[in-house]
Amino acid sequence: MVSNDFWVLFAMLIYFIVVVIIGFVYAKRSNASSENYFLGGRSLGPWLTALSAEASDMSGWLLMGLPGVAYFTGASDAMWTAIGLAIGTYLNWKIVARRLRKYSEVANNSITLPDFFSNRFHDKKNILMTIAAIIILLFFCIYVGSCFVTCGKLFSTLFGLDYATMMVLGALIVFLYTFVGGYLSVCTTDLVQGMLMVCALVVVFIGSVASAGGVDNTVAFLQDIPGFLSATHMASPVLDEAGKQVVENGMPLFGVPNEYGLVTIISGLVWGLGYFGMPQVLVRFMSVRHSDEIKKSRIIATVWVVVSLTAAVLIGLIGRAVIPDAFLTQSAAENVFIVLSEMLLPAFFCGLVVSGIFAASMSSSSSYLLISGSAVATNIFKGLIKKDATDRQVMIVARLTLVVVLLFGIAIALDENSSIFAVVSYAWAGFGASFGPLMLTSLYWRRTNLPGAVAGMVVGAGTVLIWNAFIKPLGGWFGIYELFPAFVLGLLAIVVVSLATKEPSKEVTDEFDTYLEADV
Repeated sequence: MVSNDFWVLFAMLIYFIVVVIIGFVYAKRSNASSENYFLGGRSLGPWLTALSAEASDMSGWLLMGLPGVAYFTGASDAMWTAIGLAIGTYLNWKIVARRLRKYSEVANNSITLPDFFSNRFHDKKNILMTIAAIIILLFFCIYVGSCFVTCGKLFSTLFGLDYATMMVLGALIVFLYTFVGGYLSVCTTDLVQGMLMVCALVVVFIGSVASAGGVDNTVAFLQDIPGFLSATHMASPVLDEAGKQVVENGMPLFGVPNEYGLVTIISGLVWGLGYFGMPQVLVRFMSVRHSDEIKKSRIIATVWVVVSLTAAVLIGLIGRAVIPDAFLTQSAAENVFIVLSEMLLPAFFCGLVVSGIFAASMSSSSSYLLISGSAVATNIFKGLIKKDATDRQVMIVARLTLVVVLLFGIAIALDENSSIFAVVSYAWAGFGASFGPLMLTSLYWRRTNLPGAVAGMVVGAGTVLIWNAFIKPLGGWFGIYELFPAFVLGLLAIVVVSLATKEPSKEVTDEFDTYLEADV
């Protein structure tokens, strides 16, 4: 191993040791009860809540997927997606966080998202809980796989090591501290990782501009690429028969730019709708110490997201000016942040910065594993199979679930050519459409009832699966991001079925009418 590799690996090793120690430090407290293990005893302060929510949400997609899109096809797709996410982040904190914190405690002290939906509608048969848990398992297996792809690409690019071996190693590290430490360890490491991620983005962004010869030279170079800096056109790389971009005299070739019309702009913006249904973010709202601290968390989270998304998109764009022919496919382009870090930083600091990538995938995949475990253990095992299960039995089932989801995630991530952006977009749509409309109506519409809730969840999830597989390939307006039609149809299903069936019981409506008065 050359000296540079040693120092990069040494810095990353220090980071890994720290996060695993955090897991063991919180082990005793987390294992005190299932509420502590899954929700941290509702004890998170505003900084921990905000950075944990955003770090777990963005994952390696922020440091690899988004810059990769910007590098390969220019500003439009990455920019509109980032704008949608920034708006969605703010609105989610503004209109959902405080109400969910209060209602989740009023509704029989719900500690998971399926718990909340079931308790909100007084679902004695646990129909909602079961459907929600199944949806969480389905889409989180996909999400976990995208995080493990990030781990494999990171180590393979940095050290030239085998992708599959490195992907499995990264997955096992995530599994270890999630298995031991539970929610508190996940959130505490998320705080560290959130700060590391934003610092890494800013440092590499500034270094990239300097390396490209300053702002003026960078902009001049990128303006020569047709459509690359346009908000209404997408650059069109010229591809060979193998699907790789053609390079002549050291310069990649681009054809006539594709029009980035209203359908694709909407597809980017509607990423923001997904936030209303993201379990890994919503559970942070439920765990904050007091609803009065939500406003401070909202400010912290919004600033973090705007800075991080802006830096990620710009790194991808500037990367094309610094290393124009380094990546010839979009999947390969997702390594631009790693390569720029190696080029611009001393080895030890490079190790710390690229730990931000591993930090991102760790923070997200650990949250996905934990929420999957809670869905099966609390909502299926205790909710349906063994209603008198002890806390110890619940946590054993949760940890067994972690193992199963880990293995599924590894299986999904075995394809080295997987696009992180594409994998995440599918799972994002699944959660946004399944839970988003129901979350909003649960918090704001008194007339929502159990049949309507079930219909909305099933229609939202089903539309994502059907639209992506059979309708989206038709193109035109049908080519819109599946989250939009699925969200709209899920919302319509809730409204139509709720109005067509019996009103909620007085017990349910009385609880709805008074939940905002709770001092929690």
